[in-house]
Amino acid sequence: MLTRKQHELLVFIRDRLEATGISPSFDEMKDALELRSKSGIHRLITGLEERGFIRRLPHRARALEVLKAPEASVPAAAARPAFAPSVIEGNFRGGLSGARKPEGSGGDLMELPFYGKIAAGTPIAALRDATNQFEVPGAMLGRGNHYALEIEGDSMVNAGILDGDIAIIQETETAENGSIVVALIDDEEATLKRLRRRGNSVALEAANEAFETRIFPPDRVKIQGRLVGLIRKY
Repeated sequence: MLTRKQHELLVFIRDRLEATGISPSFDEMKDALELRSKSGIHRLITGLEERGFIRRLPHRARALEVLKAPEASVPAAAARPAFAPSVIEGNFRGGLSGARKPEGSGGDLMELPFYGKIAAGTPIAALRDATNQFEVPGAMLGRGNHYALEIEGDSMVNAGILDGDIAIIQETETAENGSIVVALIDDEEATLKRLRRRGNSVALEAANEAFETRIFPPDRVKIQGRLVGLIRKY
């Protein structure tokens, strides 16, 4: 599933290529999506590329190719908010945010809020429906609140995190250098990456050489949780 802005950009690029055979410029994309800066377009392009919807043609400036039709994707609807601080910071404090034992479980399993998918290679909308639960062994959980997310993408494969894995996340607003975290970028885009602090900058590193490290000033990145476990189905 694409975010609404990703979907809008994909449609705009597709229509421009069909009409002129030439990719639109970043300024044209920025104006079409009514964004204030081209940095937002860079993030959207990277997200579409990592999801396999477009690719950049080498040795050609402004050259993009659409690999998947926009109709094959579903933009995040207004009724399904993007992964944002209110999802974790608000809803994960008390009440449904804590793990609980499922009825008839025998005491070995705990239920965590399951908040849908997060891309290990690109920001993606996450579900906010706290009625969805995921059972995990109680021994996997430490102190504090935890929640579960499904990984989508392959940018963290070299860290042993695969597409379809269930990530167990401990809620925290801080994390040690080198930790794998859920990071929120510009209060609207969430991703799972390794955290590196470099002087006055924050780097979000992929664990796949095909994906670039993204570097931001600290005020653009908020830590939403730390990876503490994985569950995989075979």
